[in-house]
Amino acid sequence: MRLGAGTFAACCVAIEVLGIAVFLRGFFPAPVRSSARTEHGAEPPAPEPSAGASSNWTTLPPPLFSKVVIVLIDALRDDFVFGSKGVKFMPYTTYLVEKGASHSFVAEAKPPTVTMPRIKALMTGSLPGFVDVIRNLNSPALLEDSVIRQAKAAGKRIIFYGDETWVKLFPKHFVEYDGTTSFFVSDYTEVDNNVTRHLDKVLKRGDWDMLILHYLGLDHIGHISGPNSPLIGRKLSEMDSVLMKIHTALLSKEREMALPNLLVLCGDHGMSETGSHGASSMEEVNTPLILISSAFQRKLGDIRHATRVQQTDVAATLAIALGLPIPKDSVGSLLFPVVEGKPMREQLRFLHLNTVQLSKLLQENVPSYEKDPGFEQFKMSERLHGNWIRLYLEEKHSEVLLNLGSKVLRQYLDALKTLSLSLSTQVAQYDMYSMMVGTVVVLEVLTLLLLSIPQALHRKAELEVPLSSPGFSLLFYLVILVLSAIHVIVCTSAESSCYFCGLSWLAAGGVMVLASVLLCVIVSVLTNVLVGGRPQRKKPIHPSSRWSELDLLILLGTVGHVLSLGASSFVEEEHQTWYFLVNTLCLALSQETYRNYFLGDDSEPQCGLHVEQGLDRVAAAWQGGPGCDVLERGKGHGSPSPSEVHQGSKKWMVLASPWLILACCRLLRSLNQTGVQWAHRPDLGHWLTSSDHKAELSVLAAVSLLVVFVLVQRGCSPVSKAALALGLLGVYCYRAAIGSVRFPWQQDSKDISKGIIEARFVYVFVLGILFTGTKDLLKSQVVAADFKIKTVGLWEIYSGLVLLAALLFRPHNLPVLAFSLLIQTLMTKFIWKPLRHDAAEITVMHYWFGQAFFYFQGNSNNIATVDISAGFVGLDTYVEIPAVFLTAFGTYAGPLLWASHLVHFLSSETHSSSALSHACFCYAMICSIPVSTYIVLVTSLRYHLFIWSVFSPKLLYEGMHLLITAAVCVFFTAMDQTRLTQS
Repeated sequence: MRLGAGTFAACCVAIEVLGIAVFLRGFFPAPVRSSARTEHGAEPPAPEPSAGASSNWTTLPPPLFSKVVIVLIDALRDDFVFGSKGVKFMPYTTYLVEKGASHSFVAEAKPPTVTMPRIKALMTGSLPGFVDVIRNLNSPALLEDSVIRQAKAAGKRIIFYGDETWVKLFPKHFVEYDGTTSFFVSDYTEVDNNVTRHLDKVLKRGDWDMLILHYLGLDHIGHISGPNSPLIGRKLSEMDSVLMKIHTALLSKEREMALPNLLVLCGDHGMSETGSHGASSMEEVNTPLILISSAFQRKLGDIRHATRVQQTDVAATLAIALGLPIPKDSVGSLLFPVVEGKPMREQLRFLHLNTVQLSKLLQENVPSYEKDPGFEQFKMSERLHGNWIRLYLEEKHSEVLLNLGSKVLRQYLDALKTLSLSLSTQVAQYDMYSMMVGTVVVLEVLTLLLLSIPQALHRKAELEVPLSSPGFSLLFYLVILVLSAIHVIVCTSAESSCYFCGLSWLAAGGVMVLASVLLCVIVSVLTNVLVGGRPQRKKPIHPSSRWSELDLLILLGTVGHVLSLGASSFVEEEHQTWYFLVNTLCLALSQETYRNYFLGDDSEPQCGLHVEQGLDRVAAAWQGGPGCDVLERGKGHGSPSPSEVHQGSKKWMVLASPWLILACCRLLRSLNQTGVQWAHRPDLGHWLTSSDHKAELSVLAAVSLLVVFVLVQRGCSPVSKAALALGLLGVYCYRAAIGSVRFPWQQDSKDISKGIIEARFVYVFVLGILFTGTKDLLKSQVVAADFKIKTVGLWEIYSGLVLLAALLFRPHNLPVLAFSLLIQTLMTKFIWKPLRHDAAEITVMHYWFGQAFFYFQGNSNNIATVDISAGFVGLDTYVEIPAVFLTAFGTYAGPLLWASHLVHFLSSETHSSSALSHACFCYAMICSIPVSTYIVLVTSLRYHLFIWSVFSPKLLYEGMHLLITAAVCVFFTAMDQTRLTQS
């Protein structure tokens, strides 16, 4: 079967996406879960251990507290309470921590440090899967067992005010609630006032058992201006006042109650030095946890230091405090200081219930649980506990009883610690079978792409794919038989759940057939190469075997980048790799430009990075030889004489262009500090986004939008020019409406809004420009002779994407968009045309600059740098498909805009019918090599210390990037088919 190189590449990337999806499903394992379903009703509690006599305690212990109030302050770092900021801005809380009736802890939140997974950890005690960071955008109802579910089943009345994520996770669990949206980050005042306004009324009432308050203002301030903003201190003072009001009200009510009340102050996650969260830095994972109650009275001179605990310990502690069963999936342990004031028998009862719950969870998730040290310690503790009960029933007061009780207590605490650790490590139990299936498919595709290079990059850009051979091949049926046997053996002997085994036989069989076909095609192509000798006897695309400096740079740069992915530090600081590569590329282009002008070269023109024999031969060289998809003058461009090229400003612009591009890249690097090591350092972006420099930001945003218009409008139709101008004006109006920038006549930003009308105004023009471009492309297929229609249509699609990016970018990032367009203009006019690179080299340069601009935006391989606010521009409620699309486009705007520019450039500046096919194949190849290598690396490094904090987020980015690449290749193929239709 004969396919074009572009179509073949697009099909390969689509198959690769399937392989990556299977691999990701196996790599991100299902979290530890109990097999007992919550809907089947509560199990009876484990009876108290006995030794020879039946126990008289078979029920749950009574609650320790009458009412529980949870105050969760989003993004509350531990040093905001226990550090200098706490002393200065939270005096009442500091007094309670140092001298009051309280217990203080530093609770460690496991990555990903975003709100929804952290709420799940606090209420269920389980460790959410890493992919929960994606579900954070639209939290589904939580089906797992939780403290909230148990409290509702026990008849507890729960009231909630704050982040609406709770309402989505626990629908129909609250007798009263008022949810606030968590994504409108410009608001840090009303979002908290909407919570506090209910306090006076609800604290006077006694018709509730549990009150949960989730304050978002601190997190929003962090996103806007970082942890060192003066707004942080004011917000902490506000929270201190709220805490004092609640504590005072609870104390006044205790006189009427038999049991004390409990006030819990905690954070869901911390805040990085840039104000974001999602990763695993100390500032993001360390949160304060303060338990305040009159039951925790301390003696004079009793100094209590904040000890380190796990955030998952909160669920078990709250369950015991409320007299509820511990959630079945909890891997946390009881915070013992809460019960240490109780009689010994009650303390042991609490610890026994916790260890029984953890041991059951261990039995259901670890086949060899009997050999686990934690389980052995539990059994020993239970035997000692039974002996203690027998002695207790015989004589209730003796020194022997006290000593044995202390020993059992220590044994239980050790067992709890070991069991909790064992269950936590189960999160790293990978589905190796699914991972191997995905890896095999991806590596087969990469091998096929590598073997197809000679044919795909040939002048005709076509290749013969032997798809018919597998149907008549004994090897195909043999491989199918072997894979089926392996599938049956693995799925019938698997000790843990396997995603691929859970698929229907039709789906699993389809994947096995696909893997078999790919293997047979690879064997067939390899046989033709080895047995038939060189498959291509015709003139190849590169007539000369001499490698240019740019060819070597591309090869070494690609290999170096791929090898760097095996080191955690290089993954964290990958932006440095791309900055180095584009800077080196500019220096190589500068060297070639100087050699072109001053040295001359008598060699024949080549289709690599070929430099002609001096500018007196430029015009002749631009008529490249057969087989070369080099750049030719499009219609409407006359060939300049050598003297015209030598003279005037053009000569110096050609010489200066690489250095101008270098200067632009250096300025962009100072705009956003990214990565990990230097992310905390001040940058121009933070200076611009501070409230003191709103005027400077407004001027910069306006100038950037003006530059964008000047650079984009040159290729648009008059109607699209007007739409672009109005759209860019609407972008500024939108940012002014939400308070990011201001107009000269505005004195303050009190009248801020969500800017929904302004954003939708821009969307109208985005869709209009895209529609106009699509119409021109369709028209160009009918009017084949009019080449200009297609060129204008492609540019208008590109212009629509630029306008959309301008709307989604933060104001301080608009210069990134302007510089991207400026660099593209410089490269087009003064680099690619005079030096006549071929389609493969131009494709690689577009890819490299696209990757660099991904990091210039402030992105990194850290989940915390994803700007989720882009997904809510113009939306007043969460709508999943638009939100996901806008967030993805806002994140990958750099690579997408450079890929779109590549399609337009090759369509308008070359007359070779194979240019787009070559570009599509090269784009697919250069994207496939890193992702294929990376999944092999993460498989071998799956037990690395930084697998979840460094390598896993990068894996998600690679998977999403491959999906974006598939979309780009489909676009390439569609444009290539249009070109073939016209020709």
